[in-house]
Amino acid sequence: MEAEAAKYIGAGIACLGMGATSMGLGRIFGDYLTGALRNPSAADSQFGRLVFGFAVTEALGIFSLLVALLLLFAV
Repeated sequence: MEAEAAKYIGAGIACLGMGATSMGLGRIFGDYLTGALRNPSAADSQFGRLVFGFAVTEALGIFSLLVALLLLFAV
């Protein structure tokens, strides 16, 4: 296998993290909405945790994009 082909395969595998991030974000917001509909009085106290979970999950997605770009252009 040539090095160029391995670089593209590695970048493609690194991009799988972005797909997992989108599934994670859907899960976070879906669970928040489910909990908010079941107990609306507790929804305001859980909003900070929702935003923190969103930020951490999104950061992991951006990190996987960064790894993919590094594999493509820096190596």
